[in-house]
Amino acid sequence: MYFLTGWPRRLLCPLRSEEEPFYIQPSFQRFYFAVLSETQLSIWFSRPSVLIVSYIESAKAAAQFGFYQKAEWKSDDSMIAVATAKGYILLFDVLGGGDDKYLYEPVYPKGSPRVKVTPGFKEEQCAPALSLEMKKPVDLEAPITSLQSLQEDLLVCTADGYLHVLHWDGIGSNGRKAICLTTIPFSLDLQSARGGPSLDLEGVYIHCMEYCVTLDGFAVVLSDGRLGFITPLSSTITADPLQGVWAADVTDGTCVAVNNKYRLMAFGCASGSVLVYMIDTTTGSMQLSHKLELTPKHYPDIYNKTGPVKFICWSPDYSVAMVTWECGGLSLWSVFGAHLICTLGEDFAYRSDGTKKDPIKISSMSWGAEGYHLWVLPYKQDRKRQEEQQEVEMVEPPHSCLQAGILQFHFIKSALTVNPCTSNQEQVLLHGEDRLYLTCGDPTQVHSTSDSHPHTHLHPHPHDGSPLHHPPNPDSSLSQGLSTLLGHRHWHVVQIHSTYLESNWPIRFSAIDTTGQCMAVAGRRGFAHYSLFTRKWKLFGNITQEQNMMVTGGLAWWNDFVVVACYNFTDQQEQLRLYQRSSNLDNAFASVTKLHADTLLLNVFRDMVILFRADCSICLYSIEKRNDSPNPSAIVELLQEVSMSRYIPHPALVVSVTLTSVRTETGITLKAPQQACMAESIMLNLAGQLIMLQRDRSGPQVREKETPANNKKLLPFCPPVVLAQCVENVWTTCRSNRKKRHLLEALWLSCGEAGMKVWLPLFPRDHRKPHSFLSRRIMLPFHINIYPLAVLFEDALVLGATNETVLYDGLQGSSEPLEALFPYCTVERTSQIYLHHILRQLLVRNLGEQALMLAQSCASLPYFPHVMELMVHVVLEEEATSREPIPDPLLPTVAKFITEFPLFLQTIVHCARKTEYALWNYLFAAVGNPKDLFEECLMAQDLDTAASYLIILQNMEVPAVSRQHATLLFNTALEQGKWDLCRHMIRFLKAIGSGEMETPPPTPTTQEPSSTGGFEFFRNRSISLSQSADSITTGKFNLQKTFSMPTGSSAKVYSRDVECAENMYIDMMLWRHARHLLEQVRLRDLGCFSAQLGFELIGWLCRERNRVAHIDDFVSALKKLHKDFLWPFPVIPVGSFNSPLKNGRCRTGDTRLLKSQSADSLLNSDMDTAPPQTGPTNQTWLDRLGQRAKEMDTASSAHSNQHSPQTHDAFLSLLTSKVEEYSIGSATDLTETSSVVDGDWTMVDENSSTLSLSQAELEHISMELANKGPHKSQVQLRYLLHVFMEAGCLEWCIVIGLILRDANVIKQVIAFLDSPEVPPETVQSVQNGLLAVDTWASSDCLGYKPFLNLIQPQLQQLLDSSSEQVQPEAFQPASQSSKLGVAEGLGGAAVPRPEDSRGVAAPLGLGLPSIEPAGGFPRPPSEDCPPEQTEEQGEEEGTYDCTLS
Repeated sequence: MYFLTGWPRRLLCPLRSEEEPFYIQPSFQRFYFAVLSETQLSIWFSRPSVLIVSYIESAKAAAQFGFYQKAEWKSDDSMIAVATAKGYILLFDVLGGGDDKYLYEPVYPKGSPRVKVTPGFKEEQCAPALSLEMKKPVDLEAPITSLQSLQEDLLVCTADGYLHVLHWDGIGSNGRKAICLTTIPFSLDLQSARGGPSLDLEGVYIHCMEYCVTLDGFAVVLSDGRLGFITPLSSTITADPLQGVWAADVTDGTCVAVNNKYRLMAFGCASGSVLVYMIDTTTGSMQLSHKLELTPKHYPDIYNKTGPVKFICWSPDYSVAMVTWECGGLSLWSVFGAHLICTLGEDFAYRSDGTKKDPIKISSMSWGAEGYHLWVLPYKQDRKRQEEQQEVEMVEPPHSCLQAGILQFHFIKSALTVNPCTSNQEQVLLHGEDRLYLTCGDPTQVHSTSDSHPHTHLHPHPHDGSPLHHPPNPDSSLSQGLSTLLGHRHWHVVQIHSTYLESNWPIRFSAIDTTGQCMAVAGRRGFAHYSLFTRKWKLFGNITQEQNMMVTGGLAWWNDFVVVACYNFTDQQEQLRLYQRSSNLDNAFASVTKLHADTLLLNVFRDMVILFRADCSICLYSIEKRNDSPNPSAIVELLQEVSMSRYIPHPALVVSVTLTSVRTETGITLKAPQQACMAESIMLNLAGQLIMLQRDRSGPQVREKETPANNKKLLPFCPPVVLAQCVENVWTTCRSNRKKRHLLEALWLSCGEAGMKVWLPLFPRDHRKPHSFLSRRIMLPFHINIYPLAVLFEDALVLGATNETVLYDGLQGSSEPLEALFPYCTVERTSQIYLHHILRQLLVRNLGEQALMLAQSCASLPYFPHVMELMVHVVLEEEATSREPIPDPLLPTVAKFITEFPLFLQTIVHCARKTEYALWNYLFAAVGNPKDLFEECLMAQDLDTAASYLIILQNMEVPAVSRQHATLLFNTALEQGKWDLCRHMIRFLKAIGSGEMETPPPTPTTQEPSSTGGFEFFRNRSISLSQSADSITTGKFNLQKTFSMPTGSSAKVYSRDVECAENMYIDMMLWRHARHLLEQVRLRDLGCFSAQLGFELIGWLCRERNRVAHIDDFVSALKKLHKDFLWPFPVIPVGSFNSPLKNGRCRTGDTRLLKSQSADSLLNSDMDTAPPQTGPTNQTWLDRLGQRAKEMDTASSAHSNQHSPQTHDAFLSLLTSKVEEYSIGSATDLTETSSVVDGDWTMVDENSSTLSLSQAELEHISMELANKGPHKSQVQLRYLLHVFMEAGCLEWCIVIGLILRDANVIKQVIAFLDSPEVPPETVQSVQNGLLAVDTWASSDCLGYKPFLNLIQPQLQQLLDSSSEQVQPEAFQPASQSSKLGVAEGLGGAAVPRPEDSRGVAAPLGLGLPSIEPAGGFPRPPSEDCPPEQTEEQGEEEGTYDCTLS
């Protein structure tokens, strides 16, 4: 409602020596303030806040009259009455200095665009020059206790028990009238006034009094502390007789303030609380409405130490009351008791170091114009103490120390306080004196989904609609969604245009459209509007038009039009005007409708405008957009007038008027959602009573079809019905949504300290006939912790704002300037869920079916699980902590209700975890046994929730039960790879074990490894991931240096307390799981399992080397690894005969054949072969080509440019005609398991034209990429290889070496097989496995053949070393007499003749036995020979001279 912002401002009062200002009284418009000190009357102007004039009493007169005490303005600001200590009333005339006499006015430099437009009109607000003239004083001969101005009269109460009625003008001439208090009969109500008990008023006088216009009477506090209300029985106060009523049981009243809009009287008491009374309209008695008091819950230190209430001040719009006490402090309440701000707690009362501040004591205070400022006079003792400190420290110059000060507190307030039009349904709009605060985000982000509006580009005014800022799509803009309204806590602040503000301060009304993109504000005259799309204000181009209109009834948005109810000074009549947003702001473009009475309130519903007028009538108008003219305009037609004068005692009592589609019989019209669009009823907030007028449907209903649409008569309204009391704000929506009818067809009320209420429709389920006993609607109250400013209907949220404070007291000394005395105040956006309150209220009333329908419609909301938890939690706390037994507990009903939703299990466990242990038994007695709930979670595979139940079981059951359930969960988590959960379970199981031995569970010292899915050993290690076989020195595995086992708590888990049975129990489970993974060839999962849980894989594999780590089927293991690590099967390239080998010309001229190799055989994923002389290197073939370019013959590189690597052709010559006997294509008869590049095989002859080099290079690069798996898989496989190597699982090393196509690995493993420690079964298994792989590759995956050819020497070595176990004819060498040597090197290494050297230079610098490679490809099957015999035939014949890949 009202929110404090920033720091207070101090205004210095230039007063005589020791005098202090102690009383402040505003004029009726609040533009002037009279400030009293003991002998001085000063008049201040509000904006700018300056002193205009002071009247200083002479010493002689001061001695005669006594010091000044109180002051009161005449209603037209032309006179001031001052009461003095010796019973005199001093009257002053306030004389204006004429039109062109100003004390302060702005001065603009020459050439400034601001020149006078209208002669005689002052565009800016200047401080006027005033003077004060004292008239003849009036002596009342008794101390004066209270002053009250009343039109032409001044009422003065004196301490001798008289009430004096003086006339402002002719005080001396027509004399005065005195009414003795003892002549006024006081009773408890007006009915018993004749014979009921009466007060004995002897010696009692009126201590404090205030007049209430709408009640037509005086609220009084008597000198004995009683509270009363005096009302004239006839029309005027000056006529006898007067009648009084008094409030029973109160004897400590101190002060009073009346609220004219809500007909309330707020009485301050010596106890520190404020009692707010209303007058019962039937009996005339005083009834307590509510109390304003600090609660011990929020203010435990101070709530009973505030002292008596000193002042109560209602804001100018009567929506909030400010209270101060004798001990100091300020506190703000809304009209019906919602507490907004208090300066007696938190940062206001304590410094940042925790020491307590003295609260500021206040001698007088007053609200400024429109409630933007609170003018406060601090108590003199406070100031003197500060000044003494200042004089000691000499912080300030000495002259300012002597000056007293006025504090100005700044406020921003909700637009609903003065302009309660509901077009701002889902927006929060606050306005300060010079700026607006909006909740909406940036329009470019809000409507990014909606299409651009056509008029953005076709606009006559390009400055108004830029293509960068799309106006909202009219359909999508109705509900903005949560992201914009809740996206962040910051406000969108719009500064009000200074030109408009200077001449029209203060801002009285503000409005925002439904999309939250357009704002309008109205000040003293005219109005202005702003668009977030263009970021520009629009002001009247003609200043005269602006100054000739005054907005009276408020303003609202209808589509692109601003709807304004205003008074036209030239025509002297009330008008309803519509201005188009995109046109210039000018009366020429306005639609004007004349009105017959002053408008007080205005509202818009769909295409209708509703006005409330000063004659207590309501008018409905229809608006229709007219597009025929060049400038779009609107037609306004009067639809209906409804007189309310019978029901409304005073027009000022109507707080808001709303058209709505809400009606009581909604329950029946389930099949007619279109009726939700019609204006069905009028809601009127009459001084806090919500009154509803529905359409009268009792008459004949045929009229609608018979009459043509244009002259269809609207139905009349029924007599009004009171729906609720103490209503501050009302929200309804004109949208409809079939899925959320409960929320959209409801009526939302804000009721001050009573929280909120919702008037909810009740629908029969599945179109059944409703029960006759079931009402159509139900009013449900609920409490929220914020002050509601808007309701998001579909999202079940309330939006609000709250005051936050920041301390800045660390920099100052002891002088304590204002910045240290007060914290800096900011306003934060807040929101709150209310759905759980409504569901609970429905369940309490046995409306479970309605609650279920409502909850199901909201189940998609992101915070729906939170709603469920809150509901269980609130009911559980209330019932389980209740002192008395509850006859009809709600918790079982709530539990049953939640089981209807899938999140039942997690709701219960989350609620239990957030509740103290003592309440668990009560909770689970209602919802079911936690063991059963745990098992349900396991069945539903919801392991995280099951883990939460485990904690509950641990506390509620014996350790054996929780261990049993923990084991179940641990096994399931292992199976599903939930590593975080597994780590927690290990810790949990250990804690249970140590708990049985009555020792506290060990707390892990280091952080658990996070679960990122990879093998976590690589996290903190610097491993060259491109580390390939050529960087490894011959026969050595230097991986042992780079990889090391982790040394954290997870690694020590198994070394600690090995003898502990609990550790053994956990180890058994881990071993079982590892065995299970290895049996299923799930190496990737095994690696994750080991890395995540710190499982000592190598030690375990050593033990299992000949058991579960033994491989039965190499081929299926290889296939599973391919699948598991997403590793592609190797591919044979199309143009493999044209491999870009480094040097096409062999240096020895005899041999003209190069063996063409597949991209995988040598350039495989991890192993780059290099000539022996290059030594260890880490680069790919492409990089080396660039480096070695200088060594090449430059004559053959003329076609290559400087950017591409230098390459040479490799020609393939056929030396034997055997190859021509069969087609090469037949060798590519592959199955679907291998992945081969599509395309025909091509033979390249010496004379045939070669492919372009760049294409050849590209093919090689693509081959290399196509045959590599993901980088992560490569890292993981290398790690597993290292682990298996260390554990001595040689069969697995062979399989991983095959998939990585790393010849070094195979060589190393085969070298290991020679050692005596290796059991012969392993050797046999490796041999059989490799033979099986070779057979499978020949038939199913030819891509592996080049690599198998490459490692043929090692295979042969293996066969030779164990020839007694292997059939001798399996791998026979080719004919030794062949004169053919094959170049295995990739680069320009010379290929020696076979007769020169039996040892062919092998890759990687490994000395291999000189064995001619056997046939890499099987001979294509001939017609009479089945395919599986092909390989054997080829081996036996030994006639292959050349192998093709």
